[in-house]
Amino acid sequence: MAGDKDNQLFFSSRLLEWFAQYQRSLPWRENKDPYRIWVSEIMLQQTRVDTVIPYYHRFMEKFPSIDALADAPEEEVLKAWEGLGYYSRARNLQTAVREVKELYGGVVPDQPNEISSLRGVGPYTAGAILSIAFNKPEPAVDGNVMRVLSRFFLIEEDIMKPATRKVMEALVRELIPQGTASDFNQALMELGALVCTPKSPGCLTCPVMEQCAGRIAGQELVLPIKKKAKPPRDEYRIALLIEGNGDNRGRIRIRQRPEDGLLAKMWELPHILLPAGMSYDNNEENRQFIGEQRLAESQNPLVIMEPLMNIDHVFSHIHWFMRVYRCREESVELPSADYGDYTWLAAGERERYAFPNVFVRIMEAYWGK
Repeated sequence: MAGDKDNQLFFSSRLLEWFAQYQRSLPWRENKDPYRIWVSEIMLQQTRVDTVIPYYHRFMEKFPSIDALADAPEEEVLKAWEGLGYYSRARNLQTAVREVKELYGGVVPDQPNEISSLRGVGPYTAGAILSIAFNKPEPAVDGNVMRVLSRFFLIEEDIMKPATRKVMEALVRELIPQGTASDFNQALMELGALVCTPKSPGCLTCPVMEQCAGRIAGQELVLPIKKKAKPPRDEYRIALLIEGNGDNRGRIRIRQRPEDGLLAKMWELPHILLPAGMSYDNNEENRQFIGEQRLAESQNPLVIMEPLMNIDHVFSHIHWFMRVYRCREESVELPSADYGDYTWLAAGERERYAFPNVFVRIMEAYWGK
């Protein structure tokens, strides 16, 4: 079916007609600026369009050009990204933008080998920038595209396999009508986002339903074939909302994470990983454990007052379950720690630091929004 030229022509022409009429008005579609398109594609990785739009507006207002982002302190970039998650995306984007400034005079390259060499630019991102911004006939195969192709062409291979992605990239190259790469790739993505959705595809409103092999075979709800990812591991943690005293009354203790690894260089509330088999629902056991850990780290003991809340947060490979305890330090000395810098934070100073979303939610519950 994928090799049927008439079928391919039907698919491409109908898809472009549909896109011309029904495409969404999105801020990164206002022009073909490759920098703006690049930023949008990085933000849209693993994040919904509706979530991205306000972040995109704020980010572009703050960093409107290659030079602005390249020259910005990393802390400002992370703060602008706060709440979007997957913070390595922001770091890689800034690193790549600095490469563009240094190697290409601040002009986003339009050659596949050059743009693919930039930090964090994989095959999909490279294809998206090259096709959307420069109208080059390069495939941009993401999850939406693989779902559409799997269903229309009845491709029953596991889309998690690199070989399947290669097949689909080759297919897209065949499908792109001459001179339409920008619209065609966006149309493919748009169809997957709006019509050919994962669980309830809108087949009756689909512009290519008449020749969709997956629908004809009754497989539209089965395709695409996708091997289930390994679920994230559970970690139970105790977070410490440490209230200051003396001159630091009204403030809480925060610390900076290490320069490498998960949530690198971001700020957080101190927290402790519970040993295997220990539940955070046992308050007395938790209080003893907090005290022991605190003494191992510092000679500044805590007065442990009360549980404030339970909260959880899912990363791609870890699921944090947290119980937050209100605490107070008995003295005003800064603790010594194995990593990162500790400081005091007042409610009005939160904009100075970039926090992972889970700690933003805790502070909002404590201080109010």
